Amino acid sequence: MNIHEYQAKALLKEFGAPVASGVPIFSADEAEAAAKKLPGPLYVVKSQIHAGGRGKGKFTELGPDAKGGVRLAKSIEEVVANSAEMLGNTLVTKQTGAAGKVVNRLYIEDGADIDRELYLSILVDRTVGQVAFVVSTEGGMDIEEVAASTPEKILTLPIDPDAGVTDAAATRLCDALELTGDAREDGMKLFPILYKAFTEKDMSLLEINPLIVMTDGHVRVLDAKVSFDGNALFRHDDIMALRDKSEEDEKEIEASKFDLAYVALDGDIGCMVNGAGLAMATMDIIKLYGAEPANFLDVGGGASKEKVTAAFKIITADPNVKGILVNIFGGIMRCDVIAEGVVSAVKEVGLKVPLVVRLEGTNVELGKKIINESGLNVIAADDLDDAAQKIVKAVKG
Repeated sequence: MNIHEYQAKALLKEFGAPVASGVPIFSADEAEAAAKKLPGPLYVVKSQIHAGGRGKGKFTELGPDAKGGVRLAKSIEEVVANSAEMLGNTLVTKQTGAAGKVVNRLYIEDGADIDRELYLSILVDRTVGQVAFVVSTEGGMDIEEVAASTPEKILTLPIDPDAGVTDAAATRLCDALELTGDAREDGMKLFPILYKAFTEKDMSLLEINPLIVMTDGHVRVLDAKVSFDGNALFRHDDIMALRDKSEEDEKEIEASKFDLAYVALDGDIGCMVNGAGLAMATMDIIKLYGAEPANFLDVGGGASKEKVTAAFKIITADPNVKGILVNIFGGIMRCDVIAEGVVSAVKEVGLKVPLVVRLEGTNVELGKKIINESGLNVIAADDLDDAAQKIVKAVKG
């Protein structure tokens, strides 16, 4: 689960991290009062959407010359004008896709005098099985670009879970970020704070880009992107209260009601598979044959007929789907249950696109019999390779 920048900063502030004063607003009428609560005279008006690249983004309704989704304002009047222009309009960034996201809330924040911009993130490093810091002196840039062009400027530092962020670890981070004086003292305090927030709140990602050194020599968290481990949310009611469903795909919200692992993608072939590994392999082979998957969907190992029906409905609700591939290897999951779910869903919602079904494993003959006797216009496949070729061919005509 993701949260907005202002929510992430409020959370980090509770742990003692240095953040600027700021006020979230939900309508332009609130902009003037929000700005008056801040010291000024420099303000920053920030679009709050679950996507990066906001500063370089464009509002589609405002034309190619419009300012981006993060704007400096030198007066309260400018805060009000920018707020009125940004709220309710669609911001397109490199992470939103062409459709963009409607800006429904803004964060009015006190400005900062920046001397240096740094990069810091904390994530789960699966190569070593530990939480790790990733830091660089090249803040404000895409970390992927830094990694490709100047990888020597990135330090990845795993943290021993028993020891936490020791003085030695904090010192290495300070050295990598070239922190001196007051900034170094701040860093020695900040790194354990961030690690504590990450672990106690079951985060999966904490990214601060940039972490700044101000002209007064102190550090500040200027931006914050936080994602949480969905499997741990049951023990964090305070985090669940921050969820903004308007930023989530409606199909993903519906899938969560049935405990389905579903992620919407940009392709045109819908996939229904059991098992995350098989789902990934199915997506890969669709791409191999020149098409793009419309989703990742794992119905799990013990799905019921009702769950399969719900999954099929979610796939067909995507207007981009031009064909559907059902790929089931029955172990715990029985092929006849999948077949019954597919037949039930098709009879309920109809089928207007090609459907390829590949079944193998437990009760496979019964599953095929159910499909064959259903009267549905289904293309049968013998194996995964055959299934992928047939659905790509059917979609491409």
